[in-house]
Amino acid sequence: MPTIRVLSDRVANQIAAGEVIERPVAVVKELVENSIDAGATRVEVEFREGGKSYIRVEDNGYGMSPDAALLALERHATSKIRETADLDTIASFGFRGEALPSIASVSRFNLRTRTEGSEHGTEIVVNGGKLLDRKECGMPVGTVIEVAQLFNAVPARRKFLKATSTETAHITYNCRLIALAHPKLAFRLMENGRVVFQSPACETLGDRIGEIWGKRIVQDLIPVAAQDADQGLRLTGLTAKPGVGRSTRRELITLVNRRPVDSRTLGFAVLDAYHGRIQKGRFPPAFLFLEIDSRAVDVNVHPAKREVRFRNEGTVRRFVLEAVADALQKFEGVKAPLPKPAAEIETRSIPQLSRTVPKPTLPAKATLPHAPSQEPSPPEVNPSQTPDAPLAPMPKKAATKLKDWECLRLFKKRLALFETHRGLVLLDLRRADQRVRFERILSGNTSSESQRQALLLPVPLELEPLAAEALERQKKFLREHGFDIEAFGRNFYRVESIPNWLRLEDAESFVRDLIDLVRRGGKTASTVLWKQVAQLAVKDSYRSGDALNTQQAEQIAGKLLNCDNPHTAPDGKPTFTEVSWKEWEDRLGGD
Repeated sequence: MPTIRVLSDRVANQIAAGEVIERPVAVVKELVENSIDAGATRVEVEFREGGKSYIRVEDNGYGMSPDAALLALERHATSKIRETADLDTIASFGFRGEALPSIASVSRFNLRTRTEGSEHGTEIVVNGGKLLDRKECGMPVGTVIEVAQLFNAVPARRKFLKATSTETAHITYNCRLIALAHPKLAFRLMENGRVVFQSPACETLGDRIGEIWGKRIVQDLIPVAAQDADQGLRLTGLTAKPGVGRSTRRELITLVNRRPVDSRTLGFAVLDAYHGRIQKGRFPPAFLFLEIDSRAVDVNVHPAKREVRFRNEGTVRRFVLEAVADALQKFEGVKAPLPKPAAEIETRSIPQLSRTVPKPTLPAKATLPHAPSQEPSPPEVNPSQTPDAPLAPMPKKAATKLKDWECLRLFKKRLALFETHRGLVLLDLRRADQRVRFERILSGNTSSESQRQALLLPVPLELEPLAAEALERQKKFLREHGFDIEAFGRNFYRVESIPNWLRLEDAESFVRDLIDLVRRGGKTASTVLWKQVAQLAVKDSYRSGDALNTQQAEQIAGKLLNCDNPHTAPDGKPTFTEVSWKEWEDRLGGD
């Protein structure tokens, strides 16, 4: 039997690093949180090669004395916890005692620090967990920590790191969250000596969001403010106006006592508040700060402190749901007219080039399935068209298929009853229109310049780093499908042309959704585009509130019968159901 031995501190620290330091962004997070706890009003972060070769975090906080600096590198050393009971009332951020020694055990680590009353600072150098040097140094009050050659001493861990662009994106995104959580903290992030983003101390949350996520998103947000003194709960922040949504949760950000967290309790509470106010499957951008008694929440249930657990989940969920719902109701009560229906995808106030929707098209060489070439179809029925308005002529092929279909009447403004030689058909007008639009988009060709529309005013597009990385990977594919998207600064782009089948006001939301789905799912762009086209068909389809007459219903039916797959909508639901005359006779007992 192998001999049992006590591990050395160096090995123990490297094992602890496996839990605390998953990747370079974890180093940045731990060091910046320590800076905030040290009372810093300014923090600067610099990194190279996604943090794998170099990370520097500098602050103007309180600093440490020479003895305290050396003690900070001892395992389980912390200034924030004394007794076990202190874990129930944690109010600091970087309270994990093994963070610094774990980082130092898997890198070349340099710590320089100085307190207010000291004549000089202290510099400590550690390599792979071994103390190399301790000496005096000149520096301003505060702390500077440099981490180089991360995981070089643990090659097995280093090989599991992602590409430099991916690690860079994680660092950038998490630094944005930290800057968001502390608006009055001046923050600067640098990569390879170049500023990625910086924000001065901001007076309001809206100013900070504008500095980090762009000014455009702030226009779509409304304030949230609620308090329950009895339960010790307070919710503040900004959340999306009704109808404004995203394809992912990336901008649904919740913070508990100013700590960014992933919380199903808070996330579902926000989504419940938007029930009926946003399209199903979309997520409202929100930046919400929950303040709660530290004894009522456990912030140490996850090694990287990404998750929290509430002592009373139900109470917290109800409070957040009611607070957000109340903010939305107040906005709806004041705003006139009411915001657009939740079934619609977010649109922007961008000047239109044309009021008509060009014939929808996609490249024939695309890997997407597409319907065979067919005769041009007439324009879609305009739902706002009056019953007596003239209708566009129906294609001969469709008219032939529809010759024995006679619309008897409409029900509930969505269903149409037809008499045919085979029996009675009940047609769902909305699903039928979805199928028609869907196949028109897939059956065209945008491989030539004539099949795309150049924009007189390019649509600006600001993306967070991971989304920008996904866009760069798919730019060639998007260009083949009619999208010309050019870089205009780091993480800033301009959409200069779009395919003819896409409406101008939908361009930004369509591209954002497409990129988010590619980034999130790791799927091929063609597969994602197929889903996006289906969503576009659903979005623009006939709605039950639109008034059509029987003649217009027949026109929709005719175009449906001309489709390659007329029996189902893009989501797989049936477009019509049929009861034959024989079945009617059987039900009535025959002659």
